[in-house]
Amino acid sequence: METGTVVELSRLVDYQTGSVVSRTLVDRSTGTVTLFAFDAGQALSEHTAPFDALVHVLEGEVEVTLAGQAHRLGEGQAVIMPAHVPHALKALRPLKFLLTMIRESAS
Repeated sequence: METGTVVELSRLVDYQTGSVVSRTLVDRSTGTVTLFAFDAGQALSEHTAPFDALVHVLEGEVEVTLAGQAHRLGEGQAVIMPAHVPHALKALRPLKFLLTMIRESAS
């Protein structure tokens, strides 16, 4: 993605049947911004990350589980997944979201 260029984020990735598609928009030492498209039913299994990450839903619906507690997010909604907390994602419908990872240790 070119700096200074206006884009419609949801058009930068396409759905693929039975797949997860990702496109990194920003990759810096301080963090990353990645766009994802999940087909319905696709998931990321439970894991932890060393940094906070913000999930911002652009299209569709997702179940984000944080430390065993499920949260349903729809278009325009967001949640921060805290560092070192187990989390998982499952697309309840075809899903596009922006993931912003902040590469700074949590205090």
